[in-house]
Amino acid sequence: MKRRTARENAFIAAFEESFRPGSMEEIIAYSREAGELEVDAFGETLLTGLVLHREEADKLIEPKLKNWKMNRIPRVCLVALELAVTEMFFGAEEDLDSVIINEAVELVKKFGGEEDYQFVNGVLGSLARERSGAEQAQETAEAAPLTEEDRA
Repeated sequence: MKRRTARENAFIAAFEESFRPGSMEEIIAYSREAGELEVDAFGETLLTGLVLHREEADKLIEPKLKNWKMNRIPRVCLVALELAVTEMFFGAEEDLDSVIINEAVELVKKFGGEEDYQFVNGVLGSLARERSGAEQAQETAEAAPLTEEDRA
């Protein structure tokens, strides 16, 4: 199964679970049993990560919401954001942030409101830029030569 399809099926499962919190295992099992919108191993990894890291993902998302509250975000946008942030920050795979963001935007274009994708793109882009800046600062600090104080 292509990653795009796996992400879409995982998104649909996560969206369903947003109406019935705590039912992710049941939803995954049913998707496999029914054979429609099947959640493959990659999708299950995304969904497991979402269940484990949803609160942490929400804490990363919330400061990026300009003039929005978490409980006011359309459900399609929130689920797409949570899945993407979970994959970007807590995923085992090494997909580029730009790929993850693009996939989330495409999901919101398909399932969300007319302009929702711009909101999702803005939030995820902001998180990716912030993380990239932090990683560059860390690399610079690690590469800095030792000073006389460091050697003492």
